[in-house]
Amino acid sequence: STHPRHLQFMNLSGAGKAIAVLTSGGDAQGMNAAVRAVVRMGLYVGAKVYFIHEGYQGMVDGGDNIREATWESVSSMLQVGGTVIGSARCKEFRTHEGRLKAAHNLVQRGITNLCVIGGDGSLTGANLFREEWSGLLTELVEQGLIEQDSIQKYSALHIVGMVGSIDNDFCGTDMTIGTDSALHRIIEVVDAIMTTAQSHQRTFVLEVMGRHCGYLALVSALACGADWVLIPEMPPEDGWEDKMCQKLSATRSRGTRLNIIIVAEGAIDRHGKPITSSFVKDLVVKNLGFDTRVTILGHVQRGGTPSAFDRILASRMGVEAVLALLETTANTPACVVSLCGNQSVRLPLMECVEMTQEVQKAMDEKRFEEAVKLRGRSFENNLKTYKLLAHRKPESDLPHSNFNVAVLNVGAPAAGMNAAVRSAVRVGISEGHKMFAVSDGFEGFYKGQIKEIKWADVGGWTGQGGSLLGTKRTLPAKHVDKIAAQMRQHNINALLIIGGFEGFLSLLELLTARGKYEELCVPMVMVPATVSNNVPGSDLSIGADTALNAITSTCDRIKQSASGTKRRVFIIETMGGYCGYLASVGGLAAGADAAYIYEESFDIRDLQANVEHLTEKMKTSIQRGLVLRNENSNENYTTDFIYQLYSEEGRGVFDCRKNVLGHMQQGGAPSPFDRNFGTKISAKAMQWVTRKLGETFRQGRVFANSEDSCCLLGMRRRALVFQPVVQLKDETDFVHRIPKEQWWLKLRPLMKILAKYKTSYDVSDSGQLEHVVHNRPKELDA
Repeated sequence: STHPRHLQFMNLSGAGKAIAVLTSGGDAQGMNAAVRAVVRMGLYVGAKVYFIHEGYQGMVDGGDNIREATWESVSSMLQVGGTVIGSARCKEFRTHEGRLKAAHNLVQRGITNLCVIGGDGSLTGANLFREEWSGLLTELVEQGLIEQDSIQKYSALHIVGMVGSIDNDFCGTDMTIGTDSALHRIIEVVDAIMTTAQSHQRTFVLEVMGRHCGYLALVSALACGADWVLIPEMPPEDGWEDKMCQKLSATRSRGTRLNIIIVAEGAIDRHGKPITSSFVKDLVVKNLGFDTRVTILGHVQRGGTPSAFDRILASRMGVEAVLALLETTANTPACVVSLCGNQSVRLPLMECVEMTQEVQKAMDEKRFEEAVKLRGRSFENNLKTYKLLAHRKPESDLPHSNFNVAVLNVGAPAAGMNAAVRSAVRVGISEGHKMFAVSDGFEGFYKGQIKEIKWADVGGWTGQGGSLLGTKRTLPAKHVDKIAAQMRQHNINALLIIGGFEGFLSLLELLTARGKYEELCVPMVMVPATVSNNVPGSDLSIGADTALNAITSTCDRIKQSASGTKRRVFIIETMGGYCGYLASVGGLAAGADAAYIYEESFDIRDLQANVEHLTEKMKTSIQRGLVLRNENSNENYTTDFIYQLYSEEGRGVFDCRKNVLGHMQQGGAPSPFDRNFGTKISAKAMQWVTRKLGETFRQGRVFANSEDSCCLLGMRRRALVFQPVVQLKDETDFVHRIPKEQWWLKLRPLMKILAKYKTSYDVSDSGQLEHVVHNRPKELDA
């Protein structure tokens, strides 16, 4: 369907429709954010919205379990973990009798639109209910429980699903609601355990959730650089016991004081026999005599406050779910809304369920390579990257390329930079290159602070914040002659820059200098790392997710600080230079009422409208307001000005406080997302370097002079793309150091709708129904 969907929002009215929302199955952090978004978007389009408490059980029991929702009834639930409307396992809904009762309860209230947030079991149940619907209504008429005309009036039941499950075990969706938060819990525990293991030279075996899916185990192993990981999709080869013990003792003999082994609760061996954490512990004690402890994380992983990622994911999906319900007709299949990359998509529910069941079947039939493929692209990439980085090949097995590759950080520090450096170094070494680390960016480069960096030198780097190599904002142009001399002296054949906007400027300068200095005619690539997320050519940059989490958790605390006092509004200043990403997306995640940014100019009338809007809201049961302001959004409407304006205008209704978040947004341990994004994007950059070195090696030397040998690797919508920096020049506003077009501006109306503004919402970006792509193995000989 290629018809333009520009601003066709206003004709999507929900008037006369009733939508019910329920959470079912195991709870997951972020479910509340999804419920809140469904309720507010539903009310926004003029529909009636109902909560169904206690999942399907509440639908069967009816009565007080089904209550109408209001705007205020979902206030301040964004930061709460779990699901506040309750979830229950329901045997009764699996019976025909139970579903008949449920249908009766819905029809009595005129509800024909269901939004189900849960795992694959809950969604399958919903679909069966939908298929039986007209039959159930006929039965109800026959029993005299409903009027004859109800059959026509409520002829079809529309269903849209959102997947809430910490296991990320649902095919067709990149990330399910709750997965990122569960990873946060696991990584917090691993980081804490590493310090005590370090003290006592211990080995820890960590058991994480995932009965049928190894996603959490795999990604947390990738994020903390675990020594060994056991997952159900990819059981270890026979004889793994000895191999694992060899690996552990090799790590120890290189001077490391600890080992981390991560086991998914569903881990099995090649013969389908379970591998338990206690079995692994006994094995290590028996074979190596290491002091070993087991930690089973259990329900901790389901708990706690949702991460920024989960709040944004759930809020976007909730809004998308309402749109999908409004657009459904009697003959469209039930769908799930999801994100692919950072793009909304809709997928037929049953296709996803069938694919998810197919993975299980492949595992049961011991077709493990196929199971990994069916799990999808991102799972497979995670597994490949983990294998590449965790297991050091013996020297004799390494290729020798005779190439030297230098890695450096440029710009301000960002959490996740170290994970990217570690990944680049280890991938480089596996591909046979000699890796060199440059300290303090281009400043260190021209001063000759360049030394070889080995596999073990980057051990334990993933969890460290900031930049261990050291980083500076210095640009190369002034010192280009000295830099060229250093390149010649150390015979550097390729450059990998991990940094922010300065990194992009540096590449442009080096490219220009190629004409004069032959030493610079080598492959060069940059990976974006900056909290501001202002690098052209990439939708996301390493460090931005960690900064968003710092902003949201601080906003949560700040809001909490006012509980029990009278009504209060907080004015909070965020970083980002001229880029409004942190303010806007942070605002969406923290539930802000307004976010002032440079990209969307505002004047005194807008400020006044915001104050009045907030004052009206504060006259209801709403206790707290949150206003974010990007540091450079306007030179005259400063944070102080806005604070004073709100203080004066809100007098008698609310009082104000202000906070400048400052450098805490740049610090802290990197979030799981930044560790993995940094690790994967950097590995890909290094593989590109190897390929380019091969292509540009002629007559005994590397000579790369074309535009496509100087690239930026960025995430664009769904894919990682290498883009020649020259081509990005036109997309860049160099004065304000931001890309001219930024995808996240489309999320701003969403924040406004969730804050009760009437605004026009452009649905041209909302998902189209697509089909699940089978990621089948090409040849199944492996």
